[in-house]
Amino acid sequence: MSKRKWIVAVCLLTVMLLCGVAVIFGWMRPSLPAYADADGVQMKFKTEGTEFQVYDEHGNWQTMFAKGVNLGATVPGHFPGEMPIREEDYLRWFRQIDEMGANVIRIYTVHNPVFYKALVKYNHDKGEDALYFMQGIWSPEEQLIERQDAYDPEIVEMFKQEIEKAVAAVYGDITLEEKKGSASGKYTVNAGKYLMAWHIGTEWDPAMVDNTNRLHEDMPRYEGAYFSAVEGASPFESWLASMLDHTAAAERKYGWEHPITFTNWVTTDVLEHPGEPLFEEDMVSVDARHVQPVDWEAGYFASYHVYPYYPDFFRTDETLWTIPDDKGGYNTYKAYLRRLKAEFTDMPIMVTEYGVPSSIGISHYGPGGRDQGGHDEIEQGKVNVSLTEDIYEEGYSGAILFMWQDEWFKKTWNTMPFEIPDDRRPFWLNVLTNEKMFGLLAMQSGKDGDIVIDGDLSDWDQLPEEEVQLWGGEAPGIRSMRLTHDEAYLYIGMELEQPFDPQRSRLFIGADTIEGGDVPEKELGGIRMDGGGLEALIQLGKDSESQVAIAPSYDFHQRLYGKEGYWMLPEDPAEGSKDDPKVPGGSFHSWKLAISLLMNPPDTRFSHPFLDETVGLLKRGISDPGSPEFNSLTTWQYEGNTVEMRIPWMLLGFGDPSSLQVIDYSPLGDNREFTTTTAEGVRLIPWIAERAADPAGEEVPDIPSDAESTINLQHIPLYTWEPWETVGYQERLKKSYYEMQELFQRLP
Repeated sequence: MSKRKWIVAVCLLTVMLLCGVAVIFGWMRPSLPAYADADGVQMKFKTEGTEFQVYDEHGNWQTMFAKGVNLGATVPGHFPGEMPIREEDYLRWFRQIDEMGANVIRIYTVHNPVFYKALVKYNHDKGEDALYFMQGIWSPEEQLIERQDAYDPEIVEMFKQEIEKAVAAVYGDITLEEKKGSASGKYTVNAGKYLMAWHIGTEWDPAMVDNTNRLHEDMPRYEGAYFSAVEGASPFESWLASMLDHTAAAERKYGWEHPITFTNWVTTDVLEHPGEPLFEEDMVSVDARHVQPVDWEAGYFASYHVYPYYPDFFRTDETLWTIPDDKGGYNTYKAYLRRLKAEFTDMPIMVTEYGVPSSIGISHYGPGGRDQGGHDEIEQGKVNVSLTEDIYEEGYSGAILFMWQDEWFKKTWNTMPFEIPDDRRPFWLNVLTNEKMFGLLAMQSGKDGDIVIDGDLSDWDQLPEEEVQLWGGEAPGIRSMRLTHDEAYLYIGMELEQPFDPQRSRLFIGADTIEGGDVPEKELGGIRMDGGGLEALIQLGKDSESQVAIAPSYDFHQRLYGKEGYWMLPEDPAEGSKDDPKVPGGSFHSWKLAISLLMNPPDTRFSHPFLDETVGLLKRGISDPGSPEFNSLTTWQYEGNTVEMRIPWMLLGFGDPSSLQVIDYSPLGDNREFTTTTAEGVRLIPWIAERAADPAGEEVPDIPSDAESTINLQHIPLYTWEPWETVGYQERLKKSYYEMQELFQRLP
């Protein structure tokens, strides 16, 4: 072989070896095709007419349906501004979201650099099958609500700075100093090619929009280089055009264009709702059609947050009773979607938030059982699937489900008054607050899963000895009682002297947390109780009667909505009527949450009745996701002599178990607020009552197993714990994840 041939052969071999190494290490990964215009500006996504399109590997623009989830910025024990999520968390979640069949993640604001780094890393070898993201840009929401003027110079400057920060972060071109409540760090990874769209702003306060329009009614419409307001645009819509234009200008510097949208919701939609009782829910419109791209080839689309239970017109507006559902009612959600879609004849429209939570608590009713809460995980999945199908069938360009992970820091209007102090919400999981439990990924409390509610206490033996306390009291019919707790529940494991039979007996457990309370005379049936009273009473029996009841003098619901508070409850309800707060046959009250408040003209268009829901009911079942009898809302089960339960903290009166704060008996404050006191712990008092029936077969009062005995609360040992500042939690894909997976993988 000549020297020249030898050199050529060596070179070829070297190239082949380098190629092999490149393949092994992913340097020659599949490319992600992007369109480039005559000026070299790149695009991967664009809008065309009413379609949202993606550029494929064959050089063609294809119509696509965006299907995905919203992703929060935190985990239990933290507020979102702390940005605690790690790279391994993001990578794990990206894989799970991708395997679900989603093609996009929406984030609300700039995350720490690790998010963009992790997404690029995850997509490294995926080529055309990448997982994309929508970048949200948070508007100065608090300032907008406070000042009621979008044109306030400080607000304008704040929003523009946030836009510039977001664009630079996506393209890996900024270093952000540490600032409380905001992302920080050095952004060096360019994630721009995995961006699907910009999604600016938050749900607009209608009073702010209306006030902005009135303050600036003579302002000329905005005309920008990339986006402009059209003739007839309102001052607020013109302001939005300027912010979209600023976003486009900031991105154009990086040689890319992506579709842009602004956040909108039903409250400020373009439709009229004659059946909506609240004026502010139909006060003003923010119309995406009043903004148009001028020189932005990637295009523009409308987006809405649309839930099936809010505002109330989904229940009350008869003009939406046009599409029958399979339950004998009407699918007002689908009817609304159809009506809204008909307004947008020349631009795409997406639903970028929708869904229902898997929580015990409920805060709004929706037609066809699509309530905000009260669903187990399987029901949550089925409702979410049906909503997604409605969105897809009505011709929308995307459906982005709320939410990926459960969020402990969230709040809901009907439990907010009782979560005290509010700055400790991330440290415990209140399963009565539905907003915390929208996720497809359960963020379970520390012992949820280690303890399975199934009537078998063998798993308690695996817990560290110091985490389980043996109840030191004595009670007829009770052989032993073990207690433990975590961030969501107080757990009770009992062994009785005889097998438990709800048809023949009821099991009661009184709970005493602070000085005060009431004595449940009817339930005690002759047993004497000294040394104080109870705040709550757990009663287990037939499925329809098993619940936590609350002492009449302690009843949060009566105190807040009765004569001490808003005067929305009947002052003297007839005994046994639907308004009677007492548990049937008992002396304590049902534990209720308000669902909607009493309002009448002229404050509303028409009368809006007070509605409430009993949330203290205890569901018997199995909490093991692997069991055919699994129900995620399970709170108790029995098997032979064993009774096992987990009781949500708020049902026992706790405003914050992590600092042992319980709601006290003080009168409501000037703003109808509750106050708390620090408890030493919980005293639990069990007893068993045998059922008796008269000769006619009708039930008569229970007969306690030892009606001659006396219970002295001060002799009952206290179950207590140390306050906690860090939380234990466990991730688990909910049953609703697999319901959505089947649908997402089926949708094109």
